[in-house]
Amino acid sequence: QVQLVESGGGLVQAGGSLRLSCAASGRTFSGSAMGWFRQAPGKERDFVAGISWNGGFTYYADSVKGRFTISRDNDKNTVYLQMNSLKPEDTAVYYCAAEMKSGTYSDSKTWHYWGQGTQVTVSS
Repeated sequence: QVQLVESGGGLVQAGGSLRLSCAASGRTFSGSAMGWFRQAPGKERDFVAGISWNGGFTYYADSVKGRFTISRDNDKNTVYLQMNSLKPEDTAVYYCAAEMKSGTYSDSKTWHYWGQGTQVTVSS
């Protein structure tokens, strides 16, 4: 059974940093793209960042470019999201996604597997 488990969320002041982790189990994703999305209350799930199977390609939403960094460790079957210079508008539940079907990184329908999410709250 495939599982994606996010961790590292929490409450942080504006300007602070958090590092999210997403550990996969049940199969290896070393040959698959992985990504992060987020969903604020009352809003749709939005793309945050994506990374190719070997980390050679990364893609970011404009709203986080220059502040967030996605990375992965295939030996640990884990993807990370380093979030710096956090803003109150970054407050959301952050979801890990794995294995793209046909489509683009930024389309949530592209992704096959999802984690349960971790809450990130940024206070002003």
